[in-house]
Parts: sequence; C-alpha cells; structure tokens
Amino acid sequence: MATEIERKFLVHHNLWSEIKKEHNPECIIQGYLSKGAERTVRIRIKANQGFLTIKSKNEGIIRKEFEYTIPLNDAREMIEMCLGAIISKSRYTIVFNGLRWEVDEFSGDNEGLIIAEVELKSEHQEIIIPNWVSKEVSEDTRYFNSSLVSHPFKFW
Repeated sequence: MATEIERKFLVHHNLWSEIKKEHNPECIIQGYLSKGAERTVRIRIKANQGFLTIKSKNEGIIRKEFEYTIPLNDAREMIEMCLGAIISKSRYTIVFNGLRWEVDEFSGDNEGLIIAEVELKSEHQEIIIPNWVSKEVSEDTRYFNSSLVSHPFKFW
C-alpha cells in the first residue's frame, strides 16, 4: 500500500512569478471517473503518458494512493468519461531545502489559483516554508482537485 502525506499551500503571486521564470512547467490534464467521500478515481495525462490514480479519503494530511501507468490512448478516452470539468494546469517542480515542491498554476475555470504541494515522509515532519508560499490549505477541501471539477475557483 502506498501512503501519501501531503501539505498544500497557496502562494504569493508576486514572489512566485519571479521564481517560476527559472523553471519549465509540465502540462497536466486530469479528470475524475469517481469522486466520493471514501475515494476518488482520477485519470491524468502528463508528458504524453496516461495515469490511473485511486486515492482514499483523507485522514488529516494522510491518505492511501495507488497510481498506475496506462496507455495514452486509453487515458484520452477515459478523460472523455470523467465527471464535471476537466482540470488543466501547469506544474513546476522546485527543490527547496531538500524537499520537492510541486506548484500548480491552474487554467480554465480555475485560472488564478496557484497551489504549492510538498510530500512528506511523516505527518510530523518539520519543513522550512519557502518565502513564496503563504497560507496552508491542506485540510480545506475546496482546494482538492476533485472539488475543483465541480466547484471551480472562478465561482468562489
């Protein structure tokens, strides 16, 4: 069983705009075949690869996560079967103080939303927060990608 321990943060847009210039983003398209209280089933396309991901419900910042590579053509067909809107985002990967931060800039109905995520080895792992990171939203379900497909950021 794979366990995901992840903290999510909003970012300071002005500070982030300077940092991102030094990095190349990766385009991600994703949708949800299932999203409920107990689990989500996600289809994602990135770097011309398809992925099927199953995640359990969150227990704080911890949840079970299973991810599998699938054929790209299958992923494209499954995206067409997804519930709600499809999420489009550019992902920047930044290594800061030995940890890998993934910063997602959303487009479409979620344009203007930028979320930084960091995966940890334990829920009590101490981290140094980069200066371009602001408010923590780890347990605010509005910021879960599975929520953004049915409640996009532009309507908040």
